[in-house]
Amino acid sequence: MSRWTLLFCIVALASASVFFSLGVWQLDRLQERQTSNATIAHQRLNHVVPVRELPRDTGQAHYRGVVADGRFDYEHELVFANRTRRGSPGVELLTPVRIAGTDTAVLVNRGWVYSPDGGSVDRTRWREGDSAHVSGYVELFTTEPMPAPSADPRIMRRMNRAAIQARVPYPLAPFYLVLVGDTTDLTHPARRDLPQLGEGSHRSYALQWFSFAVIAIVGAGIAVRRDRQSRTSGIA
Repeated sequence: MSRWTLLFCIVALASASVFFSLGVWQLDRLQERQTSNATIAHQRLNHVVPVRELPRDTGQAHYRGVVADGRFDYEHELVFANRTRRGSPGVELLTPVRIAGTDTAVLVNRGWVYSPDGGSVDRTRWREGDSAHVSGYVELFTTEPMPAPSADPRIMRRMNRAAIQARVPYPLAPFYLVLVGDTTDLTHPARRDLPQLGEGSHRSYALQWFSFAVIAIVGAGIAVRRDRQSRTSGIA
């Protein structure tokens, strides 16, 4: 075998190994997505419950449908900045709801409103009354650290519970609610859509990487065969 053929085969087989690993990684991602979808679907099948009846384990509460009754605290409302919707810049309004009979409030994502700079908004324009009877699903706070603070302390760029708790003078629940409902009603912020349960492109990407691995191996085999044929012809 010539030196160049040997070098080509080494590169081809190394590439095939990398391609195969990437294909396996995509299958792992697909399995993670399927597991997550199964969890969401299971949680959605559970009956909608009052927020005070949610399990203490936030993992078991995640994506559960809930209702909450209390009072909106607009004085301590926050703004989740840089949230786009259908290509338009905007923000989401995060309003604490004081639950009757407890000192703990639940942060409620009331939905998206237009904001040209993705930060400033007339919050009074979007108030929905003092009494709160809301329905949505449970979402968990992120553990990602906050970026550099904004000049406006109401503006949040991460759903980080510690950072949000520092801006509210009473305890917050370890999760927040995302309201769902009519997204075309202009009398309130546009509610979020329910999380999508698609599998994404992981399966097709895996097949693509496995195909590249097969092509690399076949290419190495063709190179070896041609090298042998060339040497055989030279001897003849």
